[in-house]
Amino acid sequence: MKDKVVLITGASSGIGRALAFAFGREGARIAICGRKADAMNVVSDELSQAGIDVFALTADVSIEQDVKQFIEQTVEHFGRLDILINNAGISMRSMLIDTDPAVIQKVMDINFMGTVYATRYALPYIQQTKGSIVGISSIAGYRGLPVRSGYSASKFAMNGFLEAVRTELLHTGVHVLTACPGFTTSNIRVSALDAHGQAKGETMRDETNMMSADECAGYILQAVKDRKRELILTAQGKLTVFINKWLSSLADRLVYNTLAKEKDSPLKK
Repeated sequence: MKDKVVLITGASSGIGRALAFAFGREGARIAICGRKADAMNVVSDELSQAGIDVFALTADVSIEQDVKQFIEQTVEHFGRLDILINNAGISMRSMLIDTDPAVIQKVMDINFMGTVYATRYALPYIQQTKGSIVGISSIAGYRGLPVRSGYSASKFAMNGFLEAVRTELLHTGVHVLTACPGFTTSNIRVSALDAHGQAKGETMRDETNMMSADECAGYILQAVKDRKRELILTAQGKLTVFINKWLSSLADRLVYNTLAKEKDSPLKK
């Protein structure tokens, strides 16, 4: 990773922040963006204090011009782009029957269209370096999760998009990785939107035994080094994907029962 330029969206906290440190400690130069200027400034200062060369910009990935400008300014600043990590994401938690469709639209705009914008505008530069495109997806991109229909849809869309792009780029030397963490300690559940688009403000799961963001970032870093096609993390995540593929009716019941145990779950126990 020495002197590679790594662009990470949604890097103000959680897995994005951990990825910035993981790649930065390997000698990469880091470009990060996020929607909240104060949070971005804090992470940028932390990276600089750790001796990591960082370029930070406040940007909203759901806005095409923001993404285009971020990529162009990164290349202008560092002179190249080697690795794009599509990490920016938001979740939602409500039954579909109660959900304002605008909430699902917002989730799709950030999680899916943000990935489309960044990948499209970064691609010419990554083709020059024969670099990597990474999507931080989810087990919810393989198995639809009740009470998270919009989130699951966005991750299924991301998975299909990256698979298509990987195939298009088959003979170009560009590497495409779909990384799917299981439940990981991050603020995505705290910031999950309710039926009316308001952040929940608290996690609904016991995060005691979850994989840490730093551990997750370490696995993703290694997968990029190995130029892997796919990365599915946690034993629960791997088992969920396996059961859903081969025993789908059983998966319906297991997933329902598991998520019904969450705090304040609207699912009947």
